[in-house]
Amino acid sequence: MNSTVKAVARKSPEWLKNSVMYQVFLRSFTPEGTLKAAEKKLPELAALGVDILYLCPICLQDDDMNVEHWSDRQRFSGTKNPKNPYRIKDFYNVDPEYGTDADLHSFVAEVHRLGMKIILDIVFYHCGPKAVFIESNPDFVKRNPDGSVNYGHWHFPELNYASAGLREYLWKNLEYWMTKFKVDGYRCDVSDAVPLDFWETARERLEKINPDTIILAEGHRKEDQLKAFDLNYNFPFSFGIHALFNQGRPASSLRDKWEEQAREYPEGTRFIRYTDNHDIANDTSFGVRRKPGQSDESWQGSVNFHGIPQDGLPADSRIEKAWGHDAAEAALVMSFMMDGVPMFYSGQEIGDYSRHSIYDVAAVDWSKFSEPYALARRALCTKLCGMRHKIKALSEGSFEWVDNSESANVLTFKRVTDNGTVMVAINISKNSVKAELKTVLPSKHSQLLASSGAVLELSGGVLSFQAPAFGYICASF
Repeated sequence: MNSTVKAVARKSPEWLKNSVMYQVFLRSFTPEGTLKAAEKKLPELAALGVDILYLCPICLQDDDMNVEHWSDRQRFSGTKNPKNPYRIKDFYNVDPEYGTDADLHSFVAEVHRLGMKIILDIVFYHCGPKAVFIESNPDFVKRNPDGSVNYGHWHFPELNYASAGLREYLWKNLEYWMTKFKVDGYRCDVSDAVPLDFWETARERLEKINPDTIILAEGHRKEDQLKAFDLNYNFPFSFGIHALFNQGRPASSLRDKWEEQAREYPEGTRFIRYTDNHDIANDTSFGVRRKPGQSDESWQGSVNFHGIPQDGLPADSRIEKAWGHDAAEAALVMSFMMDGVPMFYSGQEIGDYSRHSIYDVAAVDWSKFSEPYALARRALCTKLCGMRHKIKALSEGSFEWVDNSESANVLTFKRVTDNGTVMVAINISKNSVKAELKTVLPSKHSQLLASSGAVLELSGGVLSFQAPAFGYICASF
């Protein structure tokens, strides 16, 4: 008999269960790319139903012009801009590009006034080549045997966690932003590359300042949520969604990925669910090391660092354009109906498909805000947020896959509580489908929550799902 007891994830604040997250990348959020400009749009996010605003890095960026210490992606962007928000020069100062300390104070205060929380993106795997502490504290970065700086995956200096001084410097940095600016937590970039015990101590120290601290890991480490983190970023599952709509993988492949993670991660592990973010929206070649002699064309089409093949997603396209609005909407609905915490990326609520840039201001095309498809998308997104807030099955219910007769094209699952069930069926194909669902539900749903022309019917004891291309239905019973 196997007596192994499955580990259990740490308990997080109750309000996290039915929360909706929204990622703001300042250079892409407004034409100005500043905190002041972004603050003016915060009421729109609150009206949408956002609970947690995830703000990408605002620390002082390194302006070193030596391209040997730029990431491959940065060089390939063609912007010739040395300032990368993920290559930090000073962890304790706001970059003037985004504004001032006063601007950040005002921004955070407005987030809180509107009833939202804010997490700040922090980058602790590496730093810029001219980071302010490299000369004064040479042990803060990893060194080669000859004493030279060791440059990591993106050609940036790797931070040295064998240094007790570095650890204290960074713990105090987390305390600084939380104490001075009242941020509610952090999104931790490349968290798997930082020792887990560092994050566990960070959690202990931050909870003394704010017991409701929320920490999101951009990583896949299975032990993350035992003590340190509340959520994981979950690239593999997000890219599993991309594989359905971008590469024609069967619907069952996403179920396989979910079931694999359910087996391998501690009980109660929480993931954010999303289809777009600042990396995906930026370009199609992020994180890739160019091989000697490799052409631009070959390099751009290769598999990126996070493992998503880019076939079928042109360099100048976004998922809304490459997949089409109907497919992008079906994927978004899926993210909101699943377990975990759903996340919007800037402009997703209006179906934005303008190309963004990590290295230049290239903003959401908010001029399309009043176009019919944008109005319809925002109305749907507002409805989805309301459902997450009000329907307990979506925040507290168990997640159960439902077998169906079209497993290549149809995803079916339900969220179940003692007081009700939400049934979800989604056609991931560009053709209409009819599928039999192998589950028992009442003969008629009590409420149609959302549908794009799809129906659920019970006839002769058989429950069937009929839907047009990329059609979906969500109904409560």
